[in-house]
Amino acid sequence: MESVMDTLPSFEQIRDAAARIAPHARVTPVLRSVTLDELSGAELYFKCEHLQRGGAFKFRGACNAVWTLSDEQAAHGVVTHSSGNHGNALALAAATRGIAAHVVVPEGAVRAKVEAIERAGAILHRCAPNQAAREAMAAEVQRATGAIMVHPYADTRVMAGQGTLALELLQQVEGLNALITPVGGGGLASGVAIAAHAIDPALPLFGAEPQGADDAAQSLAQPARVTTVVPDTVCDGLRALVGERNLDALRAHRVDVITVSDAETIAAMQLLWSELKQVVEVSSATVLAAILKRPERFAGRRIGVVLTGGNVDLQALPW
Repeated sequence: MESVMDTLPSFEQIRDAAARIAPHARVTPVLRSVTLDELSGAELYFKCEHLQRGGAFKFRGACNAVWTLSDEQAAHGVVTHSSGNHGNALALAAATRGIAAHVVVPEGAVRAKVEAIERAGAILHRCAPNQAAREAMAAEVQRATGAIMVHPYADTRVMAGQGTLALELLQQVEGLNALITPVGGGGLASGVAIAAHAIDPALPLFGAEPQGADDAAQSLAQPARVTTVVPDTVCDGLRALVGERNLDALRAHRVDVITVSDAETIAAMQLLWSELKQVVEVSSATVLAAILKRPERFAGRRIGVVLTGGNVDLQALPW
């Protein structure tokens, strides 16, 4: 059996994932805004994954991972490390199968997201706020419980589940001639790229990344993956370093990553709240920020714009 930690999904695996998660995941709507079209000089089709179960696209990948497990594997439960949306998604997905979900949460994670993970029924394990501590605690939980690891983005099953978003969007809106997603660990961007180019190999693909966590943009500009970036951004959902295989997919599918400042992203978040009337989290707003920052790349195009999540701490808004 191929490792689920070092293999990109095939288009067939993404199609299988779509069928597997269909009984559990929502078909999220696509919204438009005349005002935002005018501001951007393009036709924007907002794929509203903040209205997905758990308030983020992450449910797609987590659900696919949970339902690919054998009964014997599932009996031990699942484990992951997450500062927010993936942990919540995995807990919700585990509940659809009636199995345990262990989530390693770093100190300092967004309060609203941690509370959502708890409400979803996860068993929480706290750790120091760094990658090494997260991975060490997750490994300890695995040893103690036998739980199956479901990595937030470097997992074939997760990437395949995230890729179902592109299948859905391209069925909902005909004639799109660009897609843009946020880029953090790269699970969504890579899954979407594989699915989208299987359907339309010439479709231009874009990513939006915070300037304070721009390892994907730096890595794409160099022969080797950059791992020295220390994230410093308000976009808590995009602080992870892009995964090695995820980066391979971004290269292979020629994803053009645009970096945006926190100020540009916060301004875009305010526009999405005020004009689209949607409560989206700051990481989601990077896509609109990128379009408004580089209008010449998008002018006149019909663009699929993925709004990834809506889990906001209303007591700690970024403005």
